[in-house]
Amino acid sequence: MQDYLSGNQLKGWFLNNLPDVEFCSLRLMEDSDEIIIVRKNILEPVVSGEDRGVMITVAHRNGAGYGATCDLTEPGIKQAISDAVRYCNLNQQYPLVDYHKVTFPTSVGERNRHEKISWDSVPLKEKISFLKELNEKLKISENIVDWETSLWHRTMQSRYITSNGGDLIQEFSYVMPRIVVMANKGSETQRRSLGGLMDMSRQGGWEVVENLDLETTGPKVAEEALVLLDAPNCPTGEMDLLLDSGQMMLQVHESVGHPLEIDRILGDERNYAGTSFVTPDMFGSYQYGSKLMNITFDPTRPDQLASYDYDDEGAKAAREFIIKDGTLEKGLGSIISQSRSGLPGVANARATGWNRPPIDRMANLNLEPGDASFDEMVAQVENGVFMQTNLSWSIDDSRNKFQFGCEWGRLIQNGKLTAVVKNPNYRGISAIFWRNLKMVGNRETFKVRGTPSCGKGEPNQMIRVGHATPACLFSDVQVFGGEK
Repeated sequence: MQDYLSGNQLKGWFLNNLPDVEFCSLRLMEDSDEIIIVRKNILEPVVSGEDRGVMITVAHRNGAGYGATCDLTEPGIKQAISDAVRYCNLNQQYPLVDYHKVTFPTSVGERNRHEKISWDSVPLKEKISFLKELNEKLKISENIVDWETSLWHRTMQSRYITSNGGDLIQEFSYVMPRIVVMANKGSETQRRSLGGLMDMSRQGGWEVVENLDLETTGPKVAEEALVLLDAPNCPTGEMDLLLDSGQMMLQVHESVGHPLEIDRILGDERNYAGTSFVTPDMFGSYQYGSKLMNITFDPTRPDQLASYDYDDEGAKAAREFIIKDGTLEKGLGSIISQSRSGLPGVANARATGWNRPPIDRMANLNLEPGDASFDEMVAQVENGVFMQTNLSWSIDDSRNKFQFGCEWGRLIQNGKLTAVVKNPNYRGISAIFWRNLKMVGNRETFKVRGTPSCGKGEPNQMIRVGHATPACLFSDVQVFGGEK
């Protein structure tokens, strides 16, 4: 792979066969995976794999076309270029974008992996032993009926070469751990997890695993699963809601991230993943939430899951406010979506692999911390619920009305955390919910999180997104429990 990544042979094949068009690019991507799962003290087959290929993009006048291949020879590159030109010519019959008005970047640079302890420096045998020992600590009762520990590591390398002089090389290392425990008593089954959405995922190496202290937190997950078996159902009613950073991650993802993707606002996702309640005229004036709401697009944090120096169209990544003091300022739209819509956007053209074109995707979308401690937020609640760890989610086609469930709940009464409750759920409407943001947690409650499995696009693209969030307190939320 190293010859393709940094050598000149592939670049020469591409530049020597450029078509007579306004813009052409080559994007090389290689992924390698290692997945280790131990379930009920038994090691499942270790999964490893590699995937490598090239995407050619051609843009000319008011058309664009793509050609992809895993044949990394000069004939293979020539055929992919030919395919891209052919599709570009077909696309010009049904124009959507005037590509002549799009200024494609000419970025040159290199990004290395963010690793302190190389993943490959730890032998596979040692990783398996670590998971087995952790797994054995989870069976603390006969009521623990299923338990799993896993580690998923992925490396990704990309090279982006353009006809106008761009040449970017970027390398990434992702670590995605998870612990899941299922407890049962009679007809009652409860789940408790660490990283249920794989939300402990980070960029880095083996140090990610060491820093999470899974040997201590794992058994606590099992203990809490047992507590839930005998806990009463979450009460129903309108009350204050305190969400930890893990659930806030999903709240930001679903009710802020997806509705602000400009291609979705333009209707590109309508027949697959829905549209958005956000319209172009809202930018610059719409009060999305309370003045405590500050959302940043920030691909610059090296340890966060979706950090990068440049997006997959060569645009330079930067930290930018999307929502500031509650007011909507920018959308999540790449240079092409910005050209189509006339709206301000960010560097978020991203592709899940070599055989998919870049589309508008969240990267690191973060809720900036406030100044309230966790205890101060609890003290402000007369009647409410504290919820942790997402269990279920549902949101309508316009990303407006939502309903989320969590694994763990605790009542808050007269400013104090009291009884544990099971099956805690809440529902709301995005703008009303965010305008009821009452307090934002400080940096002590602020956690870096992410998930490797956000789906979007046709054909589907599953990609990594990051969310760093504090705990938050909301007022007047519809809370409800499960079936009795």
